[in-house]
Amino acid sequence: MARRKTPANGITWRQPDGTPVSCVEKLAVLNDNLEEIRQYCQDAFEDALLMGCDEKQVRQVFESIVKAIENPYRNRKS
Repeated sequence: MARRKTPANGITWRQPDGTPVSCVEKLAVLNDNLEEIRQYCQDAFEDALLMGCDEKQVRQVFESIVKAIENPYRNRKS
């Protein structure tokens, strides 16, 4: 069976200054989190479609959720 392409495939995670994140443990956490989010969204998306929701609207709702995420560290100095 072919390996499913996930959002983390090919991503170079970057720090605010543009340098790549190089810590293997951090990269593993970031990639695992992204895969969990992808799977959760896929499941919710399929549920919505099975219940007769409009695909375009579901995608718009998901996008609005991502746009509404707040950065609790914005004013924090490094």
